[in-house]
Amino acid sequence: MNMPEPTPSQWLATLQASGYQLGLAELLWYQRHTQLLDLRPTIAIQSKLAGSYLAKSKGRGMEFDEVRHYQPGDDVRAIDWRVTARTGKVHTKLFREEKERPVFILTDLSSSMRFGSTLLLKSIQAAHLASVISWHSKAHGDKLGGIVFSQQQHRLLKPASRTRGVLRYLQALVDVHQADTTAQGLSLAQALAEVRRLLRPGSLLYLLSDYNALDDEAMRHLQLIRQHNEVHCCQLVDPLEQQLPAKAQGSALVQANAEPLLVTLGDRKLQQRYQQQQQQTMQKMQQQLQQLGCKWLSISSAEPLLTQLSRGYHGR
Repeated sequence: MNMPEPTPSQWLATLQASGYQLGLAELLWYQRHTQLLDLRPTIAIQSKLAGSYLAKSKGRGMEFDEVRHYQPGDDVRAIDWRVTARTGKVHTKLFREEKERPVFILTDLSSSMRFGSTLLLKSIQAAHLASVISWHSKAHGDKLGGIVFSQQQHRLLKPASRTRGVLRYLQALVDVHQADTTAQGLSLAQALAEVRRLLRPGSLLYLLSDYNALDDEAMRHLQLIRQHNEVHCCQLVDPLEQQLPAKAQGSALVQANAEPLLVTLGDRKLQQRYQQQQQQTMQKMQQQLQQLGCKWLSISSAEPLLTQLSRGYHGR
């Protein structure tokens, strides 16, 4: 007998979360739910360091690949004597080289992300998604690094392995989200410029943002990053930013084309025009990023993260 799915309020209670303040406990909770992502590489890994992923290039490694005829220069230690004896011709074993593939997460906690009309702030949901990615990278032996940033503060984290790398990133999420003093913050374009200095060819980058600040400079950095790395663009969205409530009255301040807009609620024509405009903006952005070769994922702040991931997204 299947257990009924918990209500959003029950889910928040399970996470020890409020939906508007970020705590370490709710991020640690996701350690048990890493199976909902698949971070296996879809591009050739170019790292020279040994790791847990099989590269497309053949060489001496831990994973057997095939047997072929011996060629001058092959290592005589790799000769397959059984196949050689059976065929009468010298054959040698080939192996897949194991390569390291670091995972980087760029999490946007800027002011436009501190909005949520239903269940969570977009910034909270972004932190939850970053937590799932972090724990998954640890489970697969990947080193984890990245940037957590807002207009007030940022944390730049070089890749680190095992639990240390995960806990360091989760703590950075909490610190930047709770920051109430101005230090040295970053824009989206500046954060992408910083992460470019950290990336190694063949890395996997997750970019978690609402993309309200995606300008030409940010697109240029993304294009350069994508040339040698796999990029997953995860957009955090809120229902009120996509569609105005049908029966509400009064006025509301919403985001439209990355700018705050005061709209009158209850106007059907305005609702339709607003919804159409927002859909067109999102589709255009999605097309631009996919043309660069980036993967695309949209995550709502109005629904538990695991419910959305379990509907079929596996990092592909």
